[in-house]
Amino acid sequence: MNTTLPEGVRLGNERLVKLTDSAAQKVNELLTKESSESILRVKISGGGCNGLSYKLKFVDSFKRGDIMVESSGAQVVVDSKSALYLRGTALNYSDALVAGGFKFENPNAKSSCSCGESFSV
Repeated sequence: MNTTLPEGVRLGNERLVKLTDSAAQKVNELLTKESSESILRVKISGGGCNGLSYKLKFVDSFKRGDIMVESSGAQVVVDSKSALYLRGTALNYSDALVAGGFKFENPNAKSSCSCGESFSV
């Protein structure tokens, strides 16, 4: 993996966000279908039934102020505002038919909705 980062982009570590092996495997699998130049962006935005929601998106470039983390063989990028809410979060993946997909385990969340896609701090 290329760890040469553009100006204004910092290298973070798994204390910010950690991918489980299954999540990293799924991210890398999806990247092969997207483009080898893409990277997974994890973002927090307003919305959802608890006030804040998680967003996952493949992007082709970094933005100034981004933090790039390598975890379990995959790369993710987080903007500095979202990093405040994500510190210590684990991203897991399950291929179960019921309640499968990416799941966030965020120690900063005081409450979350039943689907796990939104939370409050």
